[in-house]
Amino acid sequence: MNEPAELDLPVEGGTLRVLRFGGGPRTALAAHGITGSGMSLRAVARHLPDEWSLFAPDLRGRGGSADTPGPYGLDRHAGDLCRLAEDLGGGRPVALTGHSMGAYTALKAAARRPGLFDRLLLVDGGLPLPVPPGTDPDAVLDATLGPALARLGRTYESDEAYVDFFRAHPALGPHWNADIEAYVRYDVTGTRGARRSKVREEAVRHDGRDLLTSAGLFAAALTGLGVPALLLHAPLGLLGQEPPMLAASVVEDWTGVAGRLPAELIEGSNHYTILLGTAARTVAERFVALGG
Repeated sequence: MNEPAELDLPVEGGTLRVLRFGGGPRTALAAHGITGSGMSLRAVARHLPDEWSLFAPDLRGRGGSADTPGPYGLDRHAGDLCRLAEDLGGGRPVALTGHSMGAYTALKAAARRPGLFDRLLLVDGGLPLPVPPGTDPDAVLDATLGPALARLGRTYESDEAYVDFFRAHPALGPHWNADIEAYVRYDVTGTRGARRSKVREEAVRHDGRDLLTSAGLFAAALTGLGVPALLLHAPLGLLGQEPPMLAASVVEDWTGVAGRLPAELIEGSNHYTILLGTAARTVAERFVALGG
C-alpha cells in the first residue's frame, strides 16, 4: 500500500503531525493509544473503501507531535480532535474512532462537540475503568503498561534492535506483519547508536493518570452520547493473554442494558492485534457500517 502523506495541521499552541491514508472525499478521524502513533491505523485504513480518507494524528507527546507543547491530558487531546474535525470536515460531520486511550479521547471529543461527528467507534477502550479509591495511578500504570513504559526510558544500538524489542513482545511477536513493523519503525528516533522511542514518558504518565481518575466523566459522556456508537473489544489484553483491557463485567455494565452501547467481541484478537492484525478488516467494516 502507499505510505501515508504527512501533514502538519494547526491546533492550540502549535501543530500536530497528521498521517493521511487514502485520498477519498469522505473523512474519518482516528486517535491512537497511549504509547502509540497515527501509524497504528495503517491496517485499518487499508481496508477502508476507496472513497474514504483516514486522518490519524500523532497526539501531543508522540510521533511527529512529540515536541508539540503541553499541557497534556485527555481534554487537551479531545480539543485537538475537535479542531481537526472542524478543519478537515469542511462543514460536514466526520467519522470518529479511537483505540485504547484514543477511544477515551474520541469519546470526550464526541461528548463535547457532537455536531462535528456522525459516528463513534470505540476500539478496546472508552469504558470507565474501576480503580479502587486511594490507588496510586502511577503504580497502576507501571503494573499494566509494563513493556510499553519500559521501552521509553531505554536507548537502542540500531533500528533493528528496536524492532527486535517489539518482536519479543508476547502480544505482537507471534502475529508479526508488515503493519506492525511499519508502526514500530515510525516510532524510532535519536542519534546513531542511541536510538529511542519518539514518545515522551511525561505525556504518557500525565494522560494515564487522567484516564485512571476520570471514570465519572467517561460514564457521563457515554450516558449522554448524541452520535451512533459501537464498542469493539478484544478477549486478550496488553500481553496477549487474559485479562483483557476491558473486563467482561465492565463491558456487561455498559452493553447489557437495552438501549445502551452496542458491542462486539472480536474473537482471536488482543489489545494490539485488534488494530494491527487480521481483525483490522473487521474494524474497518464496522466503522463504515456504523454510519448507516
